[in-house]
Amino acid sequence: MPAPRKFLVASTSLPLALDWGWNLSLYVGLLLGLLTLLMLLLWMLLKQLSNTVAKSMLQPEYRGSVRPYVNFNAKHDAEVLHKAMKGIGTDEDAILMLLTARSNDQRQQIKAAYKKAYGKDLVSALKSELGGLFESLIVALMTPSVSYDASQLQKALKGAGTDDEVLIEILASRTGEQIKDIIKVYKKECGGKLEKDICGDTSGHYQKLLLILVQGNREKGVDEGNIEKDAKDLYAAGEGKFGTDEKKFITILGNRSAEHLREVFVVYKKLAGSDIEDSVKGETTGNLENLLVAVVKCAKSVPQFFAEVLSKSMKRAGTDDGTLMRIMVSRSEVDMLDIRACFKKTYGQSLYKTIQEDTTGDYQKALLYLCGGND
Repeated sequence: MPAPRKFLVASTSLPLALDWGWNLSLYVGLLLGLLTLLMLLLWMLLKQLSNTVAKSMLQPEYRGSVRPYVNFNAKHDAEVLHKAMKGIGTDEDAILMLLTARSNDQRQQIKAAYKKAYGKDLVSALKSELGGLFESLIVALMTPSVSYDASQLQKALKGAGTDDEVLIEILASRTGEQIKDIIKVYKKECGGKLEKDICGDTSGHYQKLLLILVQGNREKGVDEGNIEKDAKDLYAAGEGKFGTDEKKFITILGNRSAEHLREVFVVYKKLAGSDIEDSVKGETTGNLENLLVAVVKCAKSVPQFFAEVLSKSMKRAGTDDGTLMRIMVSRSEVDMLDIRACFKKTYGQSLYKTIQEDTTGDYQKALLYLCGGND
């Protein structure tokens, strides 16, 4: 009797052992599967993070004070503007608060929506309701960026005499691509060739440098092999000789990239014992001097250049509203945050406060919105 009982125990324990072993294999398989899935998910997240970082490195941080409005609705904005201009009186606050909070591209969409809804041109409607400097500022905001630059250049060239400050400011500060776009729009909207109009209004070495800048063909990157040579050539063309070789200054400063010129300026200072800007001022005069200095300043720092121009526009006897308006409009979506930082560092007072002290009314309010904050 004991033997059969022993056999029964053995026969029932074998399936249990096999069942346990099978379950263990299943659990291990599931665990390995989960680990593989987690590793795959982790790899995908790391890849996405890597791509995001790479994109952020390729795309510089946005430095404008005016950003595209997030919940943008062109039709709704057109209605708001229509109501602001409807009936007796005009709601200037509604107009300036809306338009200074939209990007230039969004303003063009509002313009199209307004035309579709009311059958009228929005800019013409705004002109009929507004006046003075505030009107000029709002019209500037409603103009596409490239068209605005082109119209400013045409005005500088076609008026009574040439507004050389405008020519210098725009052509020294814009990128090659921007200048090429301006040339196309100038021909289409202003009915002429920018190069030809410059030739008709300017002369000498000043004209030659303007024409080089209008080509928009600055060299790319840094040419390590020519840094020292360019520095020595600039020294030999000015402080290193009696008289000045303007052509050499024009060739180097008009054609080399900003990155390359910054390297050249460092070597030049060691060589000459003075800053290139001081040398240019000592070796040239008039419009050529002003243009060369602007080119040097822009090669060093475009925001610093504009901070200085803005300061001059408000430090004179009476405000240069044309310059103030042009910079605040054209740089609001480009580098206004950097201009503000340079202004505060250089002059010890915020750009916002300086505008506040120099302007009044709705014109002032709109400029302060474009400034984007008090540092």
